[in-house]
Amino acid sequence: MKVYLDSSAFAKRFIEERGSAGVEAVCARASELGLSVLCVPEIVSALNRRCRERTLTHEQYVVAKQRLLEDVRDADIIALTPTVIGSAIMVIEAGPVRAVDALHVACALEWGAELFASADQQQLNAAKRAGMKTQQT
Repeated sequence: MKVYLDSSAFAKRFIEERGSAGVEAVCARASELGLSVLCVPEIVSALNRRCRERTLTHEQYVVAKQRLLEDVRDADIIALTPTVIGSAIMVIEAGPVRAVDALHVACALEWGAELFASADQQQLNAAKRAGMKTQQT
């Protein structure tokens, strides 16, 4: 199954939190994993924020970042093409959703994802409106 994970879902592979086990289960079922080009910078930003807030040590940051970079080697990375931008605009016009979340939905649509997974309910609603099967993580 082609599974697309947005950044909020994929991050749960590197930071143990509610929903991490569900993400691992989704990944185990995936024959292909799709991620937006936005995913790695968004997760690195979240990891850095946790370091600044002192909820993650520098050593934990280094390990999590290394695991992230290793994991994305096996994923299909979807670029922000003119087609993806056009799809994101349609997602935005279809209902309330943040621009970056619409870009994730549009990347999943472009890639032909069979499942869209996210921790963000508004983003999941946008993916549903776009005709995608979704799973909350």
